[in-house]
Amino acid sequence: MNSALRPQSSDLSPPPSVFSLQPSAFNLQPSALITLLCLLFCLSGCSLFKPSEPTPMIRLQPSDYPVFQDDLNGDGLLAGIENSLTYLHKLASGETLVFGPDSYPVSHVIESLKVFRDFMTDNPSAQAISRFISDRYRVYRSAGREPDGRVLFTGYYEPFLRGSLNPDDRYAYPVYEIPDDLVTVDLALFSDKFKGEKITGRLSGKTVVPYWDRNEIENSDVVRKKARVLAWVDDPVDLFFLHIQGSGKILLDTGPVVNVHYHASNGRPYRSIGTLLIEKGMIPKPEMSMQRIREYLKAHPDQVAEILNYNPSYVFFKEEPDGPIGSIGVPLTPGRSVAVDRRIFPPTSLVFIQTQKPVVDQDQHITSWESFSRFALNQDTGGAIVGPGRTDIFWGNGPYAEVAAGHLQHAGNLYFLVLKP
Repeated sequence: MNSALRPQSSDLSPPPSVFSLQPSAFNLQPSALITLLCLLFCLSGCSLFKPSEPTPMIRLQPSDYPVFQDDLNGDGLLAGIENSLTYLHKLASGETLVFGPDSYPVSHVIESLKVFRDFMTDNPSAQAISRFISDRYRVYRSAGREPDGRVLFTGYYEPFLRGSLNPDDRYAYPVYEIPDDLVTVDLALFSDKFKGEKITGRLSGKTVVPYWDRNEIENSDVVRKKARVLAWVDDPVDLFFLHIQGSGKILLDTGPVVNVHYHASNGRPYRSIGTLLIEKGMIPKPEMSMQRIREYLKAHPDQVAEILNYNPSYVFFKEEPDGPIGSIGVPLTPGRSVAVDRRIFPPTSLVFIQTQKPVVDQDQHITSWESFSRFALNQDTGGAIVGPGRTDIFWGNGPYAEVAAGHLQHAGNLYFLVLKP
């Protein structure tokens, strides 16, 4: 969308159906191996010579803690905490999670969530919550963006699409599973300094090359014989936004619903079509939203393909029994799950957000914006959610969720909570 639209990122571990390239996976000639290693070092951006990055999280003194007020009922929060605990219990007990300048063992983060869950079960007052956190918890604030240290909040939601298991003149746009020629290279296998970094491509002979881009995938048969189609949908714009949101429900013409969830991408960089439309003067920046993009594309069908192909990134899906699922493999909770940069923030952690939300009339038209704050869980990530100054709120599905996700682009504050040692 503009900055509010965001492709989902892959699970923290490569999916089993994606081939992770081991150093000995192919019998590369010495010259090919040297070429690949040179590529990896180039991708590192000469990180050996970069100054150390400032911490993305700042530990606060209790006197600097915000007032902890929550605008939602507690059921969703408790469910979200249970989902985070499910993930944490799968981690090795010796692992640690990093909160800015400090590290905590997984067991400590588990205890942090359990203690908070038990306290919130009785629906305490805002005053009691603030006192409890001041006594028991360390609070970290995201360093945010320069120059004001604020965080840009955007939103995403779970879209509904119309589809079929059989293509015809109406249902002509495929929702692909992951292709069998997609290769993911884990750069950490070559050097510890590449930890958490991967590249995606395909094999051409003995060389790893970039995977096909959106235009090549949609306008040729390079993927059609290499990937199963989960369903065929009736609108290319709806399909594009499904790629952006990362999860959705496809209502089949025969009655059932197919839940699809992000599995992998083609590895190409995400480029915002909202930015393109602003730069070309097609939509004024103050009017930019997902809804405004849809209006423009509907009014200019001859430009749809060119505009959508401006974003070379392409997403492949998998079917889930339920959804949507976050990047840590647990269900997302509407209003309580957020996506942040997984490289710098601890997954599953308890967070507190302060920003704004739309107030709508009975026709779902925005009448005003109001400030709100609430607790949430860090359970997702996204390709456009980069750095300490970006957070994406999952709004769920339905009319209000679509409005909030399509229009939210507001500054705020992001905090992380963990029990005092």
